Amino acid sequence: MTETIQAAQAHLAEEFQLFEDWMDRYQLLIDMGKALDALPEAERSDDLKVPGCQSQVWLKSAFDGRLMHFRAASDAIITSGLIALLLKVYSGRTPQEILQTPFTLAADIGLQAHLSPSRANGFANMVRRIAEDAAKHA
Repeated sequence: MTETIQAAQAHLAEEFQLFEDWMDRYQLLIDMGKALDALPEAERSDDLKVPGCQSQVWLKSAFDGRLMHFRAASDAIITSGLIALLLKVYSGRTPQEILQTPFTLAADIGLQAHLSPSRANGFANMVRRIAEDAAKHA
């Protein structure tokens, strides 16, 4: 992956800003979730569950000696889209880049204001889990 995390976030922000209406932005999220190469059901173990999410979320990380790779799934369509955003930003990055680059995409597109408090909490927990997994390999 050649673009940085910051560039990936900027690219995704541009994609969302093409739509002024939040219903259209939600549709983009839903489409991203549908296109997600989701974690197979056989791999969705309890130890991979992200706590505090409104819906069930499983997040699996792998480290190949240089880069972190993430796979995930959810039982909710909007949450699947949120996962897809995170994977586009973080999968295929070094642990150091993940830890050194703040996640700004949600603020950049105004996402936090359009999530329920419980969904926003779950989203923050997903970001936190990615950072924790990266810290194990930094």
